[in-house]
Amino acid sequence: MIGLGPVATPGAPLARRNPVAKLAAGLVFSFVLVASLDPVAPAVAIAVELALLPLFGIRYRVLARRALPLLAGAVGVLVTLVLFAADRSGPVLWAAGPLLVTSGVLVTALGLVLRMFAVALPGVIVFATTDPTDLADALVQNARAPARFAIGALAAFRLVPLLGQEWQMLTMARRARGVDAGRNPLARLRLFVSTAFALLVGAIRRGTRLAVAMDARGFDAGVPRTVARRQVFRPADWLLIVGAAVLAGGALAVSVTLGTFRPLIG
Repeated sequence: MIGLGPVATPGAPLARRNPVAKLAAGLVFSFVLVASLDPVAPAVAIAVELALLPLFGIRYRVLARRALPLLAGAVGVLVTLVLFAADRSGPVLWAAGPLLVTSGVLVTALGLVLRMFAVALPGVIVFATTDPTDLADALVQNARAPARFAIGALAAFRLVPLLGQEWQMLTMARRARGVDAGRNPLARLRLFVSTAFALLVGAIRRGTRLAVAMDARGFDAGVPRTVARRQVFRPADWLLIVGAAVLAGGALAVSVTLGTFRPLIG
């Protein structure tokens, strides 16, 4: 089963901030880092994120477990760039037939991998410290998001763990009917695709039923809705957003000072 609930220690200083403030701070921090292609700025940003992690009440082991899918993506980016990068400048580090690995390729790949982690980790931290219901309430009250969008996103977030259970149920049902790939990799791939398609069909049907149920309850009526739990946007929440912008700017300043800054445009 996929667990997506908050895992922060209750009472952590930054974990108690308004959900919209944490989301805005994560977006600001990530957006600024996209401006550079060098590896220094995202490396500094990752160091800052890890240093601030205890203030969010998250253990490093928990963060590593939640960020594990990023590692697979990083490996894919690294292999793709090493094989197909157009820029082959710099000293040749390794050559094997048509495959040529240079220092320029490794610097570019390292910059992309580090930037991917630096941009994705704030989102992981935000959702690891925020209750989905509080986030939906804050989006409606503080960000003035439509109730249909906010509550629909909350419902989808709550239904994500069912995908893991349904995948396991489909696998067990097919195994009970004698449908097993064994050690054949092509059969495994074909079985994976068919199971994923069945899971997608089930998810679409569930989403359609959810949309009809929400419309029946007047989520698209345009009538102002009352809220059960107030989400207050305090001055400390504004400070969190400003602090995220300052720290991201500081990471870029370090890159410029060291002379490694490579703008995305220009």
